[in-house]
Amino acid sequence: MTRKDRTEGIYSRREVLDESERKQYYAIQLKELLTYAYRYSEDVKKRFDRAQFNVDKFKTLNDLKHIPILKKKELIFLQSMGPRLGGLLTKDLGELRRVFLSPGPIFDPEDRGEDYWGWTEGFYSAGFRTGDLAQVTFNYHLTPAGLMFEEPLRNLGCSVVPAGPGNTNTQLEILQKLRVTGYVGTPSYLMHLAQKAEEAGLNLRKDLYLEVAFVTGEKFSEKMRILLEKKFDLIMRQGYGTADVGCIGYECFHTTGLHIANRSFVEICHPDTGIPLKDGEVGEIVVTAFNKTYPLIRLATGDLGYIDRSPCPCGRTSPRLGGIVGRVDTTTRIKGMFVYPHQVEQVMARFEEIKRWQIEVTNPGGIDEMVLYVETSNFKREDEMLHDFRQQIKLRPDLKIVAPGTLPPQIRPIEDKRKWD
Repeated sequence: MTRKDRTEGIYSRREVLDESERKQYYAIQLKELLTYAYRYSEDVKKRFDRAQFNVDKFKTLNDLKHIPILKKKELIFLQSMGPRLGGLLTKDLGELRRVFLSPGPIFDPEDRGEDYWGWTEGFYSAGFRTGDLAQVTFNYHLTPAGLMFEEPLRNLGCSVVPAGPGNTNTQLEILQKLRVTGYVGTPSYLMHLAQKAEEAGLNLRKDLYLEVAFVTGEKFSEKMRILLEKKFDLIMRQGYGTADVGCIGYECFHTTGLHIANRSFVEICHPDTGIPLKDGEVGEIVVTAFNKTYPLIRLATGDLGYIDRSPCPCGRTSPRLGGIVGRVDTTTRIKGMFVYPHQVEQVMARFEEIKRWQIEVTNPGGIDEMVLYVETSNFKREDEMLHDFRQQIKLRPDLKIVAPGTLPPQIRPIEDKRKWD
């Protein structure tokens, strides 16, 4: 397949709506969503009533700001408040296709509708086409990413190798023997595969056949993109989303930012007040996906970004996220997984010998490395603690035991020392 085949074309007409059409589309979708959610979601009804928000008076997009922000961390508490995930759902759990469990812990429901997670137009924009064989290296156990990214590939007529994470030698063998054309995973894992392949004497351009890569789950530097595209001679584009709402944005060939998916309405808001900010101002990314089954209206993602409405050469007219520039809180995404300090503390509390702890994150060579420092003496339950950590956090850190008093008096739970340039 030629590079031109992968870089031209539009998947959906909604990607090229003019400004007035897009505003009308947003208004219709939001009105239907708010009306339906107020009627069938107990939690939404409580939120609207507390805020004295009258759905019937919703007339313009600006009216959405009168609905209180829903913080992602609130989901952990809300989902435990009763049936239908505390009233967040508008149908019973048995009517869904799947229910996943992400770190937090947060349950992620998946309904039976087509393209539920909304990634198909993003994968098309990234360059995936009918006939591709894609190797998906995200986890298929409990968390949704593996199956979430299979759906758009199926919609586009691609086939999938459900590889999951790890087993690097096997991954390389599959890439080579099956002549896999597409990679789906974190950018750091593709870098890891590249390093191991070169150590084994493989020529990434001649012995492997990758033509396109879709990456997400981590901060992705332009330096890493250029390096990997050159090594493999492929097109590498990123997407942005969460396990709660699915696709939020995706890159096109021109890499001018993340085109906001047509399945949602995105605001940039002040992290403390929830008040929408002007285009170009940095604030918290707040998402309302047009999802009547799981209406997380005005969900604050915890990520910081800004809106860019300048024209894009690809012809898509949707507003773009200029980039993900940081986090609002202490939550950190490591190897594609959110790591919450309170979850780590839950594990550490099971071991009375551990006095204090800290996680340090670095990324030598563009690959995330996580070290867990624990202050303790005579600690003999390392294997048990690491097992519990992996069960809770879904990651295994490198463990360093230090003497009591070694860590500074004032420390951050997670010290992020990664460099992206």
